[in-house]
Amino acid sequence: MTPVNAQKDPACRRTWLLEVIQKNSTIIAIGEPKYLKILKGLAKGTKNEELTMNFYELVRQRCSLRSYIKDKPIPEEVLLRILSAGQMAPSAKNLQPWTFKVVSSPEKLSEIYPCYPADWIQTAPHLLFVTGRKDESWIRRHDGYNSIETDLAIAMDHMILAATWEGIATCWIAAFKPDLLRRALNLEDNEEIFAFTPLGYASPEAKPFPKKRKELNDIVEFL
Repeated sequence: MTPVNAQKDPACRRTWLLEVIQKNSTIIAIGEPKYLKILKGLAKGTKNEELTMNFYELVRQRCSLRSYIKDKPIPEEVLLRILSAGQMAPSAKNLQPWTFKVVSSPEKLSEIYPCYPADWIQTAPHLLFVTGRKDESWIRRHDGYNSIETDLAIAMDHMILAATWEGIATCWIAAFKPDLLRRALNLEDNEEIFAFTPLGYASPEAKPFPKKRKELNDIVEFL
């Protein structure tokens, strides 16, 4: 049962949800009513078949969508579950040099839109940015390679897959204007950003492009 304080106080509720998610990382992607029911079952040691998922079907279903329902924001508990998937992402030497920025306020969104002037992005109720501190990420001593871009890409991919599981539409965006975006997000000199995604429920007009992938035989080598 949700603690009484968490029912009344949004900040307390957010803390409680994060604690629950972190203690039960296997149930990240379940809607709240079913989610709370399963929590009770887990507390009793009950095995729940609803936790089983077909990961490969999830990967196939993930697609980039470019039309959202602006006036239907994502519930906070769903956002937190998506973010917790990024929290669980691996990073070089486990340094976790990232910050996940969720922009939902109209004022901040209006500052960001000029960095990617496509009308459809303005239909999303939220924008998710994964930024990272390059002076806190792992550096390979042999050639100076910095793992920051790899680390951030892995975290972003975890969250995009989690969003797909939650029924939330996304679209990986890298073709933004870096200078404008850096100013809008007030990034420090040591912070990097390589991609962001809208987050929202897909509108009825949203149509994914057909997936075209190379044949497995063309991209795999067994040595």
